Amino acid sequence: MTALDPQRLRGIRRGIEKESLRAKPTGALALTPHPVALGSALTHPHITTDYCESQLELITGVHAGVQDCLDELKQLHQVTLQVLDQSDEMMWVSSMPCGLPTDETIPLGRYGSSNIGRAKSVYRMGLGHRYGRRMQTISGIHYNWSLPDVSNAQYFGLIRNFRRHLFLLLYLYGASPALCSSFVEGRTHSLAPLRQGSLHLPYATSLRMGRLGYKSDAQASLAVSYNDMQGYGASLEDALTRPYPAYEKIGIQNIGGEYNQLATTLLQIENEFYGSIRPKRVIKSGERPLHALRERGVEYIEVRCMDLDPFEPLGIAAPTLRFLDAFLLHCLHSDSPADTPDEISALARNQHKVAERGREPGLMLERGGDEVCLKDWGLALVQDIRPYAKALDAAHGVNDYSAAVDQAQARMEDASLTPSARVLAVTAQHENSFVQFVRAQSIGIRQALLSQPLSDEVKQQYAQQAADSIVEQKRIEAADTLPFEVFRQQYVSHARLVP
Repeated sequence: MTALDPQRLRGIRRGIEKESLRAKPTGALALTPHPVALGSALTHPHITTDYCESQLELITGVHAGVQDCLDELKQLHQVTLQVLDQSDEMMWVSSMPCGLPTDETIPLGRYGSSNIGRAKSVYRMGLGHRYGRRMQTISGIHYNWSLPDVSNAQYFGLIRNFRRHLFLLLYLYGASPALCSSFVEGRTHSLAPLRQGSLHLPYATSLRMGRLGYKSDAQASLAVSYNDMQGYGASLEDALTRPYPAYEKIGIQNIGGEYNQLATTLLQIENEFYGSIRPKRVIKSGERPLHALRERGVEYIEVRCMDLDPFEPLGIAAPTLRFLDAFLLHCLHSDSPADTPDEISALARNQHKVAERGREPGLMLERGGDEVCLKDWGLALVQDIRPYAKALDAAHGVNDYSAAVDQAQARMEDASLTPSARVLAVTAQHENSFVQFVRAQSIGIRQALLSQPLSDEVKQQYAQQAADSIVEQKRIEAADTLPFEVFRQQYVSHARLVP
């Protein structure tokens, strides 16, 4: 079977995880608990919360077809919005958050009284201490992707190339060039005012993926290599077991005995490592992700750099997923030399430059020790990706993949067509208010999705899932026997990271 054999290409599997804040009609963060009608955030397979109670996460199953995946995501939106409509809340359609209250007022995710539920909340408490709660309210879309017959070495080769070419995705699909000033209150930043309460950078593509997004001095000290499983595993194991002085000062518990964090190491758990892409494997109950990865290998990759597109009802469109499929095939099948510490540093600089200045005419990036124009490099990459789109079209008997590459080429040639440029253009029509713009988009998308039919059968199916998830949470709580401190120590123990 050749690399681009149609049967193999039809074996691509994908799933989506989409985060969205719940917001009030005014554009402020909803501080209400996760709605009971949506089920248990601990055990529901498709509707949960991410960092805070106010941050929904919708998770599709695994799909062979792009449209099938989006159809399920649409159903999840409709079911969720019907529940939110009862309390006049909406899903915020931008990656950058709505109006935020003081940091300590943002409600951490709550998952019940079981040990695993408490651990999830304590982990979030730790993130708040380490990075601030506001930073955690940024939302994005994760695209999980696999192809048959791909080895660990090939997946790591894909990841290295993905990181090299990440700039292209930020330019083409970044949609967060502006934000509400409440997000950076009390923090130093270089953003320019749009109007009172709204800030931006004129050529930004994705502030979410820049210096204001998921970052910290601690994680900046990590130069994780993606050359092989051994090196990647060793880097993560070190970060998960190395005490970090600033976090040791915070301590595991406060004087009153309440938990501040799960551990005082550089990373509490694997999920704290913020990367634009991750190698992943489905874990067994209670298993640590790094252990699963080391023992059974890479099962799929998780693309983590995609902003919510506020012009798309589901936050992402079919052409974007199709371009991602072709892009990932290109990353997989292109030569992928080993990374070096110098290259890793250069890629971090490229990422920040494109996140903050990606549409700036003549912007230069680093490549192999030289400088290259973003536009020239991007256009060449799009042409290199085109044959993979044609192969996917041939496998599926469509022209949709090539059309997605055509759209990408048009955006490379004309920056005004990018989502980030469109966000600023339409925000200008809302008196340059970021919150007014996203509020209007959120209301419009809520109305559009609620007006579309949803069968009684589907409603009943999700109602049953919600009820079942609450029963399952209670079962887990009743089965607990260990004191939480014993559970915590066992969970974060070094022994559980190694195969």
